Amino acid sequence: MAIDQFLKYLSFEKRYSQNTIIAYSTDLNQFNSYLESNFETEIINANHKQIRTWLAELIDNETTAKSVNRKISCLKAFYKYLLIRNIITQNPMEKVTAPKNPKNLPVFINKDNIGLLLDNRDFASDFFGVRQHFIIELFYVTGIRLSELINLKHSDFDWVNLSVKVTGKRNKERIIPLIPEVKKLYNIYKQKQEDYFSENKIKADDFLFTTNKGKKLYPKFVYRIVNSNIGKVSTSLKKSPHVLRHTFATHMLDEGADLNAIKELLGHASLEATQVYTHNTIEKLKKVYKQAHPRA
Repeated sequence: MAIDQFLKYLSFEKRYSQNTIIAYSTDLNQFNSYLESNFETEIINANHKQIRTWLAELIDNETTAKSVNRKISCLKAFYKYLLIRNIITQNPMEKVTAPKNPKNLPVFINKDNIGLLLDNRDFASDFFGVRQHFIIELFYVTGIRLSELINLKHSDFDWVNLSVKVTGKRNKERIIPLIPEVKKLYNIYKQKQEDYFSENKIKADDFLFTTNKGKKLYPKFVYRIVNSNIGKVSTSLKKSPHVLRHTFATHMLDEGADLNAIKELLGHASLEATQVYTHNTIEKLKKVYKQAHPRA
């Protein structure tokens, strides 16, 4: 089937992440089911009018512009693949345009509150408490994604050069520098982890962060930790790991870091994705201007 062939192509040739492949698989099968139910045809025979009708129905059902645009990106890649392999002779996506995404500014934690979060005395001194503390610390100090954090291994750290190797989207590796405080916390965490597993006779995986049974952490586990701890210092509705990533980038920019350097640290494919953080800085400048300028 064309969908299966396309997903294998993404996985083995394009090296897309597993999350992206799952999302694309869901989108393509959803559209294929829609075509079968409403037009009695299948995805390789779809025309631009049928695609537009599906997208309009999604929007009517209050699917977000971001989700619709992801489905459009998926279909563009899919039909381009079919065209290159001569499975179709005309690309139906040529006449389909994407709705504009609303420009929401990244949510971040201010410097005083991030200080309170990292210096929080509520972190227990046992394995569970130090694990929470180290997770929060690494998110803020490195700006890494959730998927990147849970895949970190002890062997990814270079303590001589104070850096960590991170594997990002499409298996692209990057090196992120660390501060000495991270090494101190790592040593405490590693000792607590080893003691806990030794006492409970658990054979752990090599992953940096593990469950109580020694297995690699899963996203919901980390999300709950971050959500709970951010809630202690922020009233924002958004309390996800990505908020700490946004906070890292915003604070780096505020302190004068070059935008290209932030791009490399975040693992962005283009500078356009990084430029969103300049808007927060501009909004901050506007606020200061209005408060300070005698004519404002």
